[in-house]
Amino acid sequence: MSGEIEKRQDDVEPAHGDGSTELGELIGRLTGDEDMDRETRGRLLGRLARLLGQHARKVGAAGVARGRWLGDLLVEAVPHIPIRDLETLQAHHPGLLGEELADKLVKVAGNGTTAVGAAGGALAAVQFTAPPLLLTAPAQLAAETLVIAAIEVKMIAELHEVYGVRVEGSGTARGAAFVTSWARQRGINPLETTSLTSALGTASKAALRKRMLRTFGRSLGTMGPFLTGAAAGAALNRSATRALALKVRNDLRETVGVPLPRPGHQHPPLY
Repeated sequence: MSGEIEKRQDDVEPAHGDGSTELGELIGRLTGDEDMDRETRGRLLGRLARLLGQHARKVGAAGVARGRWLGDLLVEAVPHIPIRDLETLQAHHPGLLGEELADKLVKVAGNGTTAVGAAGGALAAVQFTAPPLLLTAPAQLAAETLVIAAIEVKMIAELHEVYGVRVEGSGTARGAAFVTSWARQRGINPLETTSLTSALGTASKAALRKRMLRTFGRSLGTMGPFLTGAAAGAALNRSATRALALKVRNDLRETVGVPLPRPGHQHPPLY
């Protein structure tokens, strides 16, 4: 699927009436591992924002404000997120193992959410003097929110691979579990049935809505004029992604019992 996404042209019109397939594919590409310059990322974010604007008009202001709409879109996008298994991760990052590989994934994710904040801020700076700002800004913020969430979900899923905490089940069930992990900012413990059986249950959906709204609010920092928003958005996203990773990694370390080894380093005695 990710290979097909990369072959798409940035300006292709949606093949389906509601654009739902292209929404997922755009989010998937923006969370992928390909090198992408700011212009390309901004163009893809702009396309995503236009599609979200079309969706938002159907949902209505109340639906958008409650956060359910964004949460549902994230769940729908999960199958398009290119999540790598441990073997693929090690192939993409030769020589890195254990905690060092986890460090690298957090850095890559932080760079990704930083770039989204910077690209979104640059786009906002261009639009700040344009009359349609009040119409385009909410859709742009929704686009940034979804991509940031998707990047962090990908990071969480791949951190579970690195720590050897495998989440079994169908792709849909695993995706729901990782989205719930993101919403709760906690790692998954497969030995606890509630970690999986409650995925996207009533409590999880409420947590997802709240988390999406908090991330949406964080994206408001990109709306400052004269590119100040780009700097603010980049810094906020980087800090938040690192904080999330720290919480999840601490949970995963508890699940496996000890931190993963770092090449060339010895762990101190556990007593």
